[in-house]
Amino acid sequence: MQSDYLKYWRVVRYFIKAKYGLNTQELDMLLFLRSEQYFDKGRFQEFNQLLNWNKNRFEKLRQEGWIEVFRKGHRGRRAVYCLSYKTKRVIKSIYDKLEGKEIPTSQTSNPLFAKNVSYSDKVYRNMIIEMNKFIKQQRHRSEK
Repeated sequence: MQSDYLKYWRVVRYFIKAKYGLNTQELDMLLFLRSEQYFDKGRFQEFNQLLNWNKNRFEKLRQEGWIEVFRKGHRGRRAVYCLSYKTKRVIKSIYDKLEGKEIPTSQTSNPLFAKNVSYSDKVYRNMIIEMNKFIKQQRHRSEK
């Protein structure tokens, strides 16, 4: 069977961005840092150069709790950072959804299902419903 993890990547990404208030560049950065375990600002900046310029990205991610201090800088030693538990949970959720876990459709779990949303949100909401149907069908076929 062929792997098709990225079929719904755009839908999953849109949902994650809406739910957690991240933009595409911030999400890309967190996904990059996932495999780094520990990093300093220099390593952060290496990947940051590929993204739209934003000199406050590191501080914003740190202040919002996506990145946390692992070791404080002291007397010539650089500070070392890591991803927070919150970030690790969100990234795990992304991988779960790419591997076939359904996206929630309740208003409390998914801001796209609120009443007063944009037209784009409604289009993605409809795609989430279709995606979940497809996932259920695939699951049902594999159980036979």
